[in-house]
Amino acid sequence: MQHVTLIGFGAIGRTLFARVAGQAGLRITHIVVPEEHAAAAREHAGEAQVVSAVPEHTDLVLECAGHQALTEHVVPALARGIECAVLSIGALSEPGLPEQLAAAAAQGHTQVHLLSGAIGGVDAIAAARIAGLDSVTYTGRKPPTGWRGTPAEGVVNLDTITEPTVILQDTAREAARLYPKNANVAATVSLAGLGLDHTQVRLIADPTVTENIHHIDVRGAFGEMQITMRGKPLADNPKTSALTVLSALRFLHNRTSAVTI
Repeated sequence: MQHVTLIGFGAIGRTLFARVAGQAGLRITHIVVPEEHAAAAREHAGEAQVVSAVPEHTDLVLECAGHQALTEHVVPALARGIECAVLSIGALSEPGLPEQLAAAAAQGHTQVHLLSGAIGGVDAIAAARIAGLDSVTYTGRKPPTGWRGTPAEGVVNLDTITEPTVILQDTAREAARLYPKNANVAATVSLAGLGLDHTQVRLIADPTVTENIHHIDVRGAFGEMQITMRGKPLADNPKTSALTVLSALRFLHNRTSAVTI
């Protein structure tokens, strides 16, 4: 039986918790949330214990809480030898954090897994990188509602635009810094390929679409690759792709399955 500690219990965490229930060989035993959110979390946590820190004994930590959770909970857990999986990939745009995670994992003789989240093709990009990449460009397109509560509100009037509008064109590092809850995909693509400072990103608010649309263009020694994905948002959070939850479920399934892919 794999005992899993879940960090975060927002829309992603609650959906994961519900979907994992009853899965053979796997049990979410602890849910880590700030003390001020503990009472609300206990209403939906079932038999799982709601705590404010990762417990001493757990097999795996799955983070879905946001960027601060990596430094507050994931780094110490890795240093103690606890294997961790991370969904908040955009946090790795913070200078020094990737190295901090790697050093903690090495200290604890364990691993940190960066989950693919809302995008596909990460395995192909990482494989192509071995032979050498020339360029990687990511374009993220969402309906205006998907950009509410972000710096996009200072760039364009999200209530009145009638045509696709570019709200950012910059590196993946800048995209992840300014849009941490929306641009995890940009960070994931960059870490699989050319890195945060050499991956180009365009973010678009598009009133003509109802889905989150991701397009990746990769060129290198392997040839060329174009990937387009039209992902539906999570019902409880339009800023998050439903595939983000499914990528975490796939990872958990592979932990207990005899055959993995």
